[in-house]
Amino acid sequence: MPQINKARTHNAVPGHDLSRLRLALTVFFALDGFVFAGWVVRIPAIKEQTDASAGALGLALLGVSGGAVVTMILTGRLCRRYGNHRVTVACAVLLSLSVALPPLTHSAPALGAVLLIFGMAFGGINVAFNSAAVDLVRALRRPIMPSFHAAFSLGGMIGAGLGGLVAGALSPTRHLLGLTVIGLCVTALAGRTLLRIQPPVPRESAVEKEQKEQREAVPQRLDTHTRGLVIVFGLIALCTAYGEGALADWSALHLEQDLHASPGVAAVGYSCFALAMTIGRLTGTRLLERLGQTRTLISGGTTAAVGMLLGALAPSLWVALVGFVITGLGLANLFPVAIERAGALAGPDGVAVASTLGYGGMLLGPPAIGFMAEWFSLPAALTSVAALAATAAVIGFVTRRATSAS
Repeated sequence: MPQINKARTHNAVPGHDLSRLRLALTVFFALDGFVFAGWVVRIPAIKEQTDASAGALGLALLGVSGGAVVTMILTGRLCRRYGNHRVTVACAVLLSLSVALPPLTHSAPALGAVLLIFGMAFGGINVAFNSAAVDLVRALRRPIMPSFHAAFSLGGMIGAGLGGLVAGALSPTRHLLGLTVIGLCVTALAGRTLLRIQPPVPRESAVEKEQKEQREAVPQRLDTHTRGLVIVFGLIALCTAYGEGALADWSALHLEQDLHASPGVAAVGYSCFALAMTIGRLTGTRLLERLGQTRTLISGGTTAAVGMLLGALAPSLWVALVGFVITGLGLANLFPVAIERAGALAGPDGVAVASTLGYGGMLLGPPAIGFMAEWFSLPAALTSVAALAATAAVIGFVTRRATSAS
């Protein structure tokens, strides 16, 4: 037994440094969720300040999306050149500084410009710390990726809750400036640890050495094969993020409009979903150790599909809330597994591709639901979340042999 543990932690970084590294990365994941949620809850106040119409605000908010997607594609190269840890710290500083910029604007175009910077920081840090987390997962040889994404969810819940509490007492300028101060302080503390510790390099087993030799013997074929698998995992991330974006924007309206819930109760719907995702990710490591990645993808996608059908088509409020909880538990570990597998296959570039596809799904979800709701109905539109969750399960099943061989 002691020999097994030693093999698991044998790499270029001492065991206690791996624990410190895991803690530092967890802090950065939580900080990202905290800052982003803090910005989101002040969007209504920023809209009023800039006197933007709904359409103009929508175009301005595309700055976050556009900046994130473009930067995600480029960050893989930056990570290879400067290292995941340095890029994570640099993006955390930019994220903390840029979150204070929106309250300083007084027009929709100016808001869109500063949100482009904020989106660049958000996209960059997501690729960088996910790439660093992939390195740590490989070094520890334990499926701990869901725990990092649980930290992101927890940070988001805390950021949204704190934002709601201070919304009446603090102006957006003071609130978001406070987030800047908190972000810079946290980055200074956790960043010192991250910069001092070298990225872990896991020891190669005999099988891994043989696979590496085979890759070097047929680089062209491997590149095509690897690229295809990365896209597969990116599609799984897209299916998952589509559901997250759709529920964030449409769950409350569904409960209020279709099931006649009060506004306060309707807001609980997304909270139930988010809490279930957090719990699912906190227990994700045990689930992955027990089921493995493929069965986790298949069972998670199937569970989410069943839960979303229940949530979308339920005849009563409480049944719908139960459906949202089941959906959150099912989707919880699909995105972390997809990102981790893409990173294990192709390093930061794999994380960048999968993250870009996943983030694209989050962007696609809300408007797609809106169009389908106009054509059919909102409950029918929400069943598309179930359809994509089932698609993720099918992809995981169909590619099970190819991914296990990789």
